[in-house]
Amino acid sequence: MNDALLDSRGGQLLAGLAAGAAGVAGSYAATGSTPAFVASPVERTLSRTMPGEIVTFAIETLGSLGQQLNLLTAVVLVWLLFATGITGAILAGRRANNRVVPTLGTAVVTWLVTAGLTGRLVLALGPVVPSVAVVALAQAFDAYRTSTDPISSKRRRALSTVGVALGATAVGVGVGWRRTSTGGTAPSLEGQGVDDDDVQAKLDTAEERSFDIDGIEPLVSENFYEVDINAVDPNPTVEEYTLSITGAVESEVTVDYDELREMNAVNQFSTLRCVGDSLNGSKIDTALWTGVPLRRLVERAGVRSDCDCVLLKAEDGYEVEFPMEAFNRGLAVYGMNGNKLPRGHGYPVRAVIPGHWGEVNTKWLTEIELLNREVDGYWEQRGWEGTGPVKPTATLKHDAILDSGERQLAGHAYAGLRGVSKVEVSTDGGDSWSEATLSEPLPAAEGDGPAQDAWRQWQYSYDPPGSTHTAVVRMVDRDGNVQTSEETGPVPTGPSGWVTKEFQS
Repeated sequence: MNDALLDSRGGQLLAGLAAGAAGVAGSYAATGSTPAFVASPVERTLSRTMPGEIVTFAIETLGSLGQQLNLLTAVVLVWLLFATGITGAILAGRRANNRVVPTLGTAVVTWLVTAGLTGRLVLALGPVVPSVAVVALAQAFDAYRTSTDPISSKRRRALSTVGVALGATAVGVGVGWRRTSTGGTAPSLEGQGVDDDDVQAKLDTAEERSFDIDGIEPLVSENFYEVDINAVDPNPTVEEYTLSITGAVESEVTVDYDELREMNAVNQFSTLRCVGDSLNGSKIDTALWTGVPLRRLVERAGVRSDCDCVLLKAEDGYEVEFPMEAFNRGLAVYGMNGNKLPRGHGYPVRAVIPGHWGEVNTKWLTEIELLNREVDGYWEQRGWEGTGPVKPTATLKHDAILDSGERQLAGHAYAGLRGVSKVEVSTDGGDSWSEATLSEPLPAAEGDGPAQDAWRQWQYSYDPPGSTHTAVVRMVDRDGNVQTSEETGPVPTGPSGWVTKEFQS
């Protein structure tokens, strides 16, 4: 009775699946979480071809988990693609009674699939070694099946093959994870045009003016949110980086990373909020950004736009169109909180557009195209309308009973370029209102006065009434306009409404 594992269809499929899993992990080990990872192009294709209704559902229901599920789907598809090809190579080798064909075929399949998907010929070797190793060991186990060795059992040989594959997969994932991890903050900011003393002075001021309250971010966020259209971020190098100004211009202009850093930079506090955030969500944060005014860059090219609109393009294929009026207030940013821009926030260069939803604050910025007519960007093609000014918000992120017996409430308030003049709190469901204490505003980028586009913290303490009651929070902008109470979801123009919370005593 022939008990060779690789002589049965089930055994061939098992070996193919095991070797395919090891191959995916081998690619991750070689590249980390970069576009060269074999699943990245598949994930990117899925994110661009997914119907807008599904994207919206994922954002509203799953949040960032939806993106990770998209990546997991891509990994499974590549795994099955590897497994199919490897199983075919094993089958061909058994039919030809040639032990070289399965290992050679496995090497060719994994390399061709990876190189075809990523375009990286050398890094495409990452999946080859672990996949070939699993197939070769499965053949070796079969070769010694007549010995008295414990692996003579077909079941044990199958388990051994799977065990080797799991081990290779675990090692690959571990190596790739360490390769991806930054291991701390980004390197310190460097640039001839940077005023380091001004950067430090502004950061010190922000620290001094922040309330020390558990559960709410300081005025300069310690854990800045990240939202991207892909689960795997681009990983461009500064040596190859260029930013082009094209389209309706007198002459196209291209600047590199060093040229940007030589220009006089601006250090500016700005708050970013995601249009897909929930009413009292966490996708809103503030940083001190260092960069060059975008207007200065396009002036070099000479603007000839008929629609006064601009399209920003990114390394990952992302595009967003919005008015030149907003663009002219923006920065081409290469520094964040006194350090180089982290990869997850658009290294080496991103756009920061004051007062507008995070959607227009394009990461990994590579091209500025001046337009003669409006076009739909990535999110507009999927039913969103997040290129306009942010909606005012007052969040409620902290509640605690103080030693005095009072209940303390706290959060942030933000109104984009309209500014925050006060926050009002009601503890009786909106029948009466009291003014909360606001943190001092962050300083302006240049000169005296408050930052043009930055949040403020608020806190309010009161004696609990001893019964169930509802707290309501709202903000008032610098012109005296009260934040709207009309509650809407994120789609299509961002959330609005007053945040409420019920307390039992």
